[in-house]
Amino acid sequence: MKETAQVFANVVLLTFGIVLVPSTQETVFAQTLGAGPTASAAEKHTSSGPKLSKAQKIALAMSAGPAEIARNATIADMTEMNGEAPKELRAGTNGWVCYAALRQPMCLDKEWQKWAAAWMSRSDPKLEGTGIAYMLRGDTGASNTDPFATSATADNQWVVSPAHLMLLLPDPKMLDAYPTDPKNGGPWVMWKGTPYAHIMAPVSATKAAVMRSK
Repeated sequence: MKETAQVFANVVLLTFGIVLVPSTQETVFAQTLGAGPTASAAEKHTSSGPKLSKAQKIALAMSAGPAEIARNATIADMTEMNGEAPKELRAGTNGWVCYAALRQPMCLDKEWQKWAAAWMSRSDPKLEGTGIAYMLRGDTGASNTDPFATSATADNQWVVSPAHLMLLLPDPKMLDAYPTDPKNGGPWVMWKGTPYAHIMAPVSATKAAVMRSK
């Protein structure tokens, strides 16, 4: 989980243009933004070979979200994981940021970027609307109850999620309509009862809607 914590810390660094010394970074981010049980060919190649090219990094970042969002999102490089602020690989126009991180690419909208900053400071997120984040590569595990857990325990409901999107709702009461059981077969609330509660919504590959005229 230390690697994931550093990734999430770097998200905040890019958002606010702050550079932290690696030893002072949080190492307890629980929401793993991972690639699931399998890694891409580029990721496997990088683990024991040359670094990814710029084009490969952009492709990795874009794989985390829907094409329509990713193609106009800012792309940031977090593949080095060296404690420095992420490097912008491509400027975007839609307010989204997609991050190239080995085994854990992700795309966040503006509300999720604010949420990330609040998590880092352990303060309450100040949301102004619904937030959406995509992790279409799935994740490698997180506690369903403790936002700052770093590993599985006997009672912290460690869960590994498939490809999913995450929703932030400005009114916490709206979360009461959803279960908290990850095994219910649909969306559930993670970290219920904390300032960081959000909806986890598993997704699968689907065909785009077809529009027809009369």
